[in-house]
Amino acid sequence: MDAILGQVHEVVAWAFALANEYDVSSLIEAGVFFLFAGLALLFACGVIFLRNVVHSALSLTATFICVACLYLSIGADFMGAVQILVYGGAVAVLIVMAIMLTRRDDMAHSNPSRGLLQHVAAAVVAGLFLLGMAAVAVLSPFQSAPLPLGDAAPGLADLMLTHYVLPFEVAAVLLLIAMIGAIVLAKGADER
Repeated sequence: MDAILGQVHEVVAWAFALANEYDVSSLIEAGVFFLFAGLALLFACGVIFLRNVVHSALSLTATFICVACLYLSIGADFMGAVQILVYGGAVAVLIVMAIMLTRRDDMAHSNPSRGLLQHVAAAVVAGLFLLGMAAVAVLSPFQSAPLPLGDAAPGLADLMLTHYVLPFEVAAVLLLIAMIGAIVLAKGADER
Protein backbone atom coordinates (compact mmCIF):
# COMPACT_ATOMS: atom_id res chain seq x y z
CA MET A 1 0.00 0.00 0.00
CA ASP A 2 2.84 2.40 0.83
CA ALA A 3 4.43 1.67 -2.56
CA ILE A 4 1.20 2.60 -4.37
CA LEU A 5 0.83 5.81 -2.33
CA GLY A 6 4.47 6.64 -3.05
CA GLN A 7 3.87 6.27 -6.79
CA VAL A 8 0.70 8.40 -6.60
CA HIS A 9 2.68 11.03 -4.66
CA GLU A 10 5.39 11.03 -7.36
CA VAL A 11 2.80 11.43 -10.14
CA VAL A 12 1.11 14.30 -8.29
CA ALA A 13 4.47 15.99 -7.65
CA TRP A 14 5.37 15.60 -11.34
CA ALA A 15 1.99 17.10 -12.38
CA PHE A 16 2.50 20.10 -10.06
CA ALA A 17 6.02 20.64 -11.40
CA LEU A 18 4.71 20.49 -14.97
CA ALA A 19 1.88 22.92 -14.10
CA ASN A 20 4.36 25.37 -12.56
CA GLU A 21 6.65 25.07 -15.57
CA TYR A 22 3.89 26.00 -18.04
CA ASP A 23 2.20 28.53 -15.70
CA VAL A 24 -1.14 26.71 -15.85
CA SER A 25 -2.77 28.94 -13.23
CA SER A 26 -2.55 32.02 -15.46
CA LEU A 27 -3.81 29.95 -18.40
CA ILE A 28 -6.82 28.86 -16.34
CA GLU A 29 -7.49 32.46 -15.28
CA ALA A 30 -7.34 33.61 -18.90
CA GLY A 31 -9.58 30.72 -19.94
CA VAL A 32 -12.19 31.61 -17.32
CA PHE A 33 -12.08 35.27 -18.37
CA PHE A 34 -12.53 34.45 -22.06
CA LEU A 35 -15.26 31.91 -21.27
CA PHE A 36 -17.35 34.51 -19.44
CA ALA A 37 -16.55 37.16 -22.07
CA GLY A 38 -17.78 34.81 -24.79
CA LEU A 39 -20.91 33.95 -22.83
CA ALA A 40 -21.59 37.65 -22.24
CA LEU A 41 -21.32 38.32 -25.98
CA LEU A 42 -23.52 35.33 -26.78
CA PHE A 43 -26.25 36.44 -24.37
CA ALA A 44 -25.93 40.04 -25.64
CA CYS A 45 -26.61 38.74 -29.15
CA GLY A 46 -29.59 36.91 -27.67
CA VAL A 47 -30.92 40.24 -26.39
CA ILE A 48 -30.82 41.59 -29.92
CA PHE A 49 -31.94 38.62 -31.98
CA LEU A 50 -34.54 36.82 -29.83
CA ARG A 51 -38.05 37.52 -31.08
CA ASN A 52 -39.80 37.27 -27.71
CA VAL A 53 -39.24 40.29 -25.45
CA VAL A 54 -39.35 38.18 -22.28
CA HIS A 55 -36.62 35.94 -23.65
CA SER A 56 -34.61 39.04 -24.58
CA ALA A 57 -34.97 40.37 -21.03
CA LEU A 58 -33.86 37.06 -19.54
CA SER A 59 -30.89 37.03 -21.92
CA LEU A 60 -30.06 40.55 -20.70
CA THR A 61 -30.08 39.27 -17.12
CA ALA A 62 -27.68 36.47 -18.11
CA THR A 63 -25.45 39.09 -19.76
CA PHE A 64 -25.40 41.10 -16.53
CA ILE A 65 -24.42 38.01 -14.54
CA CYS A 66 -21.63 37.13 -17.00
CA VAL A 67 -20.27 40.67 -16.72
CA ALA A 68 -20.33 40.28 -12.93
CA CYS A 69 -18.34 37.06 -13.31
CA LEU A 70 -15.85 38.97 -15.47
CA TYR A 71 -15.44 41.53 -12.68
CA LEU A 72 -14.94 38.74 -10.16
CA SER A 73 -12.37 37.01 -12.39
CA ILE A 74 -10.19 40.13 -12.57
CA GLY A 75 -10.33 40.68 -8.81
CA ALA A 76 -12.88 43.52 -8.70
CA ASP A 77 -15.03 41.90 -6.02
CA PHE A 78 -16.97 45.04 -5.12
CA MET A 79 -17.89 45.77 -8.74
CA GLY A 80 -18.92 42.13 -9.25
CA ALA A 81 -21.19 42.22 -6.20
CA VAL A 82 -22.73 45.52 -7.29
CA GLN A 83 -23.24 44.18 -10.81
CA ILE A 84 -25.10 41.14 -9.49
CA LEU A 85 -27.18 43.05 -6.96
CA VAL A 86 -28.06 46.15 -8.97
CA TYR A 87 -28.12 45.00 -12.59
CA GLY A 88 -28.62 41.25 -12.29
CA GLY A 89 -31.26 41.79 -9.63
CA ALA A 90 -32.97 45.17 -9.53
CA VAL A 91 -32.68 46.39 -13.13
CA ALA A 92 -33.47 43.00 -14.64
CA VAL A 93 -36.52 42.54 -12.40
CA LEU A 94 -37.67 46.07 -13.26
CA ILE A 95 -37.41 45.38 -16.99
CA VAL A 96 -39.16 42.01 -16.74
CA MET A 97 -41.94 43.50 -14.59
CA ALA A 98 -42.42 46.38 -17.05
CA ILE A 99 -42.72 43.86 -19.88
CA MET A 100 -45.10 41.64 -17.93
CA LEU A 101 -47.34 44.53 -16.88
CA THR A 102 -47.98 45.65 -20.42
CA ARG A 103 -51.12 44.19 -21.87
CA ARG A 104 -50.43 42.06 -24.93
CA ASP A 105 -52.49 39.52 -26.77
CA ASP A 106 -49.43 37.87 -28.28
CA MET A 107 -45.83 38.48 -27.23
CA ALA A 108 -44.66 37.94 -30.82
CA HIS A 109 -46.11 41.35 -31.73
CA SER A 110 -43.87 43.12 -29.23
CA ASN A 111 -40.66 42.54 -31.17
CA PRO A 112 -41.49 42.68 -34.89
CA SER A 113 -38.94 41.76 -37.51
CA ARG A 114 -37.51 44.50 -39.64
CA GLY A 115 -36.24 44.57 -43.20
CA LEU A 116 -32.69 44.21 -44.40
CA LEU A 117 -32.22 47.98 -44.69
CA GLN A 118 -32.80 48.50 -40.97
CA HIS A 119 -30.36 45.69 -40.10
CA VAL A 120 -27.68 47.15 -42.35
CA ALA A 121 -28.26 50.65 -40.96
CA ALA A 122 -28.02 49.34 -37.39
CA ALA A 123 -24.80 47.47 -38.23
CA VAL A 124 -23.29 50.60 -39.79
CA VAL A 125 -24.23 52.75 -36.79
CA ALA A 126 -22.86 50.12 -34.38
CA GLY A 127 -19.65 49.86 -36.40
CA LEU A 128 -19.19 53.64 -36.42
CA PHE A 129 -19.84 53.74 -32.68
CA LEU A 130 -17.25 51.01 -32.04
CA LEU A 131 -14.77 52.76 -34.33
CA GLY A 132 -15.31 56.02 -32.47
CA MET A 133 -14.91 54.33 -29.09
CA ALA A 134 -11.70 52.65 -30.28
CA ALA A 135 -10.37 56.00 -31.52
CA VAL A 136 -11.18 57.62 -28.17
CA ALA A 137 -9.48 54.76 -26.32
CA VAL A 138 -6.34 54.94 -28.46
CA LEU A 139 -6.03 58.72 -28.71
CA SER A 140 -7.09 59.66 -25.17
CA PRO A 141 -4.58 60.73 -22.53
CA PHE A 142 -5.93 58.22 -20.01
CA GLN A 143 -3.34 56.48 -17.88
CA SER A 144 -2.67 52.91 -18.88
CA ALA A 145 -1.33 51.84 -15.49
CA PRO A 146 -3.98 51.26 -12.83
CA LEU A 147 -4.04 53.64 -9.91
CA PRO A 148 -3.86 52.08 -6.42
CA LEU A 149 -7.34 51.82 -4.91
CA GLY A 150 -6.48 51.44 -1.25
CA ASP A 151 -9.75 50.54 0.44
CA ALA A 152 -11.96 49.19 -2.34
CA ALA A 153 -15.21 51.16 -2.07
CA PRO A 154 -13.91 54.64 -1.09
CA GLY A 155 -10.95 54.31 -3.47
CA LEU A 156 -13.25 53.33 -6.31
CA ALA A 157 -15.63 56.18 -5.55
CA ASP A 158 -12.72 58.63 -5.48
CA LEU A 159 -11.45 57.41 -8.85
CA MET A 160 -14.91 57.43 -10.45
CA LEU A 161 -15.73 60.95 -9.29
CA THR A 162 -12.32 62.56 -9.89
CA HIS A 163 -10.08 60.93 -12.50
CA TYR A 164 -12.71 59.01 -14.46
CA VAL A 165 -15.72 61.34 -14.40
CA LEU A 166 -16.18 61.29 -18.18
CA PRO A 167 -16.38 57.47 -18.50
CA PHE A 168 -18.67 57.41 -15.45
CA GLU A 169 -21.05 59.90 -17.10
CA VAL A 170 -20.90 58.04 -20.43
CA ALA A 171 -21.91 54.85 -18.61
CA ALA A 172 -24.81 56.71 -16.98
CA VAL A 173 -26.01 57.98 -20.38
CA LEU A 174 -25.74 54.45 -21.84
CA LEU A 175 -27.85 53.11 -18.96
CA LEU A 176 -30.42 55.82 -19.62
CA ILE A 177 -30.52 54.83 -23.29
CA ALA A 178 -30.94 51.17 -22.30
CA MET A 179 -33.86 52.05 -20.02
CA ILE A 180 -35.53 54.10 -22.78
CA GLY A 181 -35.06 51.13 -25.12
CA ALA A 182 -36.68 48.83 -22.57
CA ILE A 183 -39.65 51.18 -22.30
CA VAL A 184 -40.01 51.35 -26.08
CA LEU A 185 -39.87 47.55 -26.29
CA ALA A 186 -42.40 47.19 -23.49
CA LYS A 187 -44.74 49.69 -25.13
CA GLY A 188 -44.62 47.88 -28.46
CA ALA A 189 -44.26 48.85 -32.07
CA ASP A 190 -48.00 49.14 -32.83
CA GLU A 191 -48.75 51.69 -30.08
CA ARG A 192 -47.74 55.29 -30.67
